[in-house]
Amino acid sequence: MTVEGKRRRLRSPENTRAGARAYELVLRQRLARGEPIGKAAGHKPPKEQTFAEFAPKWFEDYVVPNNKFSEQRHKKYILSASLVPFFGKMPVGEIGAHLVERYKASLLKDGLSRKTVNNRLTVLNKLLSTAYEWLGLPGTPPKFTWLKCPPPKFDHLSPEECGLLLSHADGVIRDMILTALRTGMRQGELKGLQWSSVDWQNQSVAVRHSRSDYTKQLDSPKSNRERYIPMDADVYTVLFNRRKSTGYVFLDVDGQPFDNKRLIRRLAKACKEAGLRKIGWHTLRHTFASHLAMRGVPLNAVQALMGHSTITTTMRYAHLAPSALRSAIDMLNPKTMFGGDVRQYVGSDWIRRQQEETTQKTEATEKPYLAS
Repeated sequence: MTVEGKRRRLRSPENTRAGARAYELVLRQRLARGEPIGKAAGHKPPKEQTFAEFAPKWFEDYVVPNNKFSEQRHKKYILSASLVPFFGKMPVGEIGAHLVERYKASLLKDGLSRKTVNNRLTVLNKLLSTAYEWLGLPGTPPKFTWLKCPPPKFDHLSPEECGLLLSHADGVIRDMILTALRTGMRQGELKGLQWSSVDWQNQSVAVRHSRSDYTKQLDSPKSNRERYIPMDADVYTVLFNRRKSTGYVFLDVDGQPFDNKRLIRRLAKACKEAGLRKIGWHTLRHTFASHLAMRGVPLNAVQALMGHSTITTTMRYAHLAPSALRSAIDMLNPKTMFGGDVRQYVGSDWIRRQQEETTQKTEATEKPYLAS
């Protein structure tokens, strides 16, 4: 190739005509950006760069600008503790599907869960796809086969347990527990809730902040999704009694924002005094979604209130609304499918029974919950 009137000859990492043309295109792109090529660049040919050499560059140039601080810490740990020790000496362009499968097998042999293995594969997959793009490697990144994971299990409180927990909590912690149970907000979202996000006229809360314990700063919520949650009468009253013009909604007695350790300790104390099992703040979020599902709220509405990026995450609560499924199965039984001797179809009776069951369940569960 000719550069500034001078002919330059550089060896392509791929010893084929197509590989040479691809490498020439990469070099011309570097020249267009004002970057040096050849020995002056101080870099090895793309195919010869090892995983350990490329990983720090990927972290600084891609992860840091595009990820929140907590995600940066998570990916940095995966790189240093797992990926670099396994792939470090390998040239990036020589990491194929077979080597990835060996990596998966080694993680499973070490006793890691399938979900953890998939999390590490996600980081590896993104790093390799970026390497092929940035380094102009020939071919395509290796294909990944993700492990199938069992549905995650979760705990939630019954309405009676909710009332018991609230009756043994007081002050700002009780207000935060109630808000979590009636809005489904995450712990970080509760810690970072601002008075500017409370809409008194429309009686709703805008979830647009999450407070990080690491940076001590406000960040965006998970998945960078802002959502709006209506306040019920109890939450409205609690917040109205605490109202201020600006700042954090929930502050500790010393006037400082809460951190994870403080909240865990306070919730554990309330559970102990109420005689309940030890739970985390995320259990209150699961409780919010579970109660919605049990009372027949459509799952797409639950998804919107929870701020889930996909309906797949929300589907974990689907089994908690069995009454509609039971009524559907009853329609197959001749004794319940038809009414009387005239064999009249009673689909409307199915709807009526669903409505009655929902009303009865709501009345039975709300009494101890609201009495608190």
